[in-house]
Amino acid sequence: MSRTRFALLIVLALLVAAAPAAARPAATTATTVTVKMKEFRFILSRSTVHHGKVIFVVINVGKINHDFKINGKKTASIAPGKRAKLVVTFAKAGRYPYLCVIGQHWKFGMKGRLKVT
Repeated sequence: MSRTRFALLIVLALLVAAAPAAARPAATTATTVTVKMKEFRFILSRSTVHHGKVIFVVINVGKINHDFKINGKKTASIAPGKRAKLVVTFAKAGRYPYLCVIGQHWKFGMKGRLKVT
């Protein structure tokens, strides 16, 4: 490798290292929302999240099976005392409905909307 090429690589490496942190892409972090389910309602630890990756930790504190569906994804049926994890990525802001699709639980109040900013 020629000295000119080597010097150019060193200058380029220094420029990259000196670039401001704001110019670099931010590390993406997930937001965690705890969802407790019981007859016949959901209790979310947060009602608003930022768009991006959201991890729902869904816990059945009720006495019968329930599930959790949002943005086209859903958990399996969760037995009383059990939990599941559901990872959903929200590409844009909006209000996203969630519900329990077992039987007609949603008709009895197991539904709501999550605000994504």
